[in-house]
This record gives sequence, structure tokens and C-alpha cells, in this order.
Amino acid sequence: MRRRHFLAGAAAAALLLAGCAQPAPVASSPSGTPELPAPVIGLTYIPNVQFSPFYVAEADGDFAAAGVRPTLRHHGTSEGLFTAIAAGQEDFVVAGGDELLQARGEGVDLVAVAAYYRSYPVQVIVPDGSPITTLADLKGHSIGIPGRYGENWFGLQVALRSAGLAESDVQVQEIGYTQQAALSTGKVDAIVGFSNNEAVQFALAGFATRSLAIAPGQVPLVGICVATTRAYAEAHPDVVKAVVAGTLAGIRTAVTDQAHALEVSATYVPGLSAASAQESAKATLAATAPLWTGGGSVDGTLDAAQWTAMADFMAAQGLTKGRVDPTPAFSNAYLG
Repeated sequence: MRRRHFLAGAAAAALLLAGCAQPAPVASSPSGTPELPAPVIGLTYIPNVQFSPFYVAEADGDFAAAGVRPTLRHHGTSEGLFTAIAAGQEDFVVAGGDELLQARGEGVDLVAVAAYYRSYPVQVIVPDGSPITTLADLKGHSIGIPGRYGENWFGLQVALRSAGLAESDVQVQEIGYTQQAALSTGKVDAIVGFSNNEAVQFALAGFATRSLAIAPGQVPLVGICVATTRAYAEAHPDVVKAVVAGTLAGIRTAVTDQAHALEVSATYVPGLSAASAQESAKATLAATAPLWTGGGSVDGTLDAAQWTAMADFMAAQGLTKGRVDPTPAFSNAYLG
């Protein structure tokens, strides 16, 4: 799930948060009778099978059964990750816990209300024939990243620390979202990518790679979460609970019935019905399922110890302006 950095104007946008406490909008029946609350869920970037749980939850009636009829909104590629929610144009957003904590440091009062990924997806990827076999071997080599922001950047910081390396030990190259071309043509020696994105695309293209994954116990970062603003959560707790319940139901279906998830996603993702797109989407979905379960079952619970470790790490690495208190940044109160 490609991430865009939090825009420099976030602190100013935080002033708009008061608008997020407005009454929840409602969807109307054909007769005009108010029916179910209709919060807006921001899914970021472009329609993709990685968001299939939301598509499934809407199409299968999981959201409606929980008591909401949300509007699913994808951001434009030029829109900041939290711009719309800070302006009150969205009520929920799907974002990394690390990105959320960084935004809180800029004054945006966001709160994670459920885990979406239970594993962190970032990996360092090298060609299969590369002499780089461990993270420590990255010393002296070039590493391509989209930019010095977001989960790719955060993940690189974790990789370097776990290998006992400093940023000055490697050559960081900002290459935008061209990781596949940059690595396959030898422009860089390694890239930072996602286990359910770049790693999948390399395999489909027939370019053999190896992923230097960071051991789960060494990743002090929280992956993708479902988040809202503190003001919205306090004003509409039942809506938040319903969105969480519907999302988790959608995830369970996407994990256990991937064929159905693909079929539903084809009605939401332009061009997904094409045979070549189906092959890519099927592989992406298979690679995403382990992120939803974390090696266990689907569970939206957020781990307090992990949030604390993340706050400490991000402060130590200068990724936040001082240590951001993680306690108000997440809540398990909205789980069923």
C-alpha cells in the first residue's frame, strides 16, 4: 500500500479538526427516510485489491449489518494522507500507525481504532544473485526509496538499526515509485518495498529477487490501522464500533475466500476484470492475507507495548518532533 508523506501544512490543517465533531451524516432510503449513518472512509491512493475487505464489507452487507452505510473514498495521488480527515472531508482513514504518530506530533488529533495489518509489510529487496545476503551486507551499497517519508523510510531506519548500520554507511537514493525499474536495471543495489507490492510485481515480471525481511520482534513500528479523529470518535462511538466491526468482517472474508474478494474487487477496481490484472491481483491478495492475520487470526486489537516501543524508536531516530505520547494515539474501546 504505497504511502504519501504527511504534508508540511499538517499543523495548520489541525485547526480544522473541530469540524470533524459534526453529527454523522446519514444515508437515505429511496423514500428519503433517514436510514443508516454514512461516514466517509478514506482508503488512500487508488482502488486496489489491497482494500478488498472494505469492498467486500460494503458489497456483502457487513457494514449495513453493523449499522452503517459508509462512503468509500480514494484520495488523489497529489493529496496528503491526512489532509481530508483533518479538514473534516473524511471521518476515517487507513494509515500506518507510524504515520499517524508522526501526524500527532504535528498537532493532528488522530486515534487508531483497529489494526488493519497485523504485520509490518516493509522489506529490503535485492536481486537474487546479489552478494547482499544480510542487512549488514548493505554497507557501502545504494538503496532506493520513494523518498524520505512514510513507511518505506521508516522501515529503512529499522533495517539499518537492526544491522548496526548508520545512514552514512549506505547510499540512500530517492527514486520515487520506480523501485521495480531501478532494481532490475541496476540503478540501485537494493530497494525498500512492500511484501505485497514490489515483491509480488518482481515475481510476476520474472525478475528473481530475495527479501531481507526484518525479524518481527525487531520491528518497533505499527502497521496499517483504521483511524479517525478523537473528536469524531467521542461524538460517534457507535459509528466507530460499526465501522470497525464491518471492516474486520470484510478482512475475514478476504482471507478465507480470496476468490470472492477478487470477484467483488473487480466491481470497484477499474480494469481488474482483465486476465493480466486478475493474475496480479490474485498474487497481491495472497501476499496480503498474511499481513491481515500476522500469522494468527484476524484481530483488530492494538498492542500497547508496540505503540510505546514505536514512540521511543521514532523519537530516537528523529522521525517525530520529540517523543509523542502513544497513549492517546490508539484505543481498543471500539472493538466488539
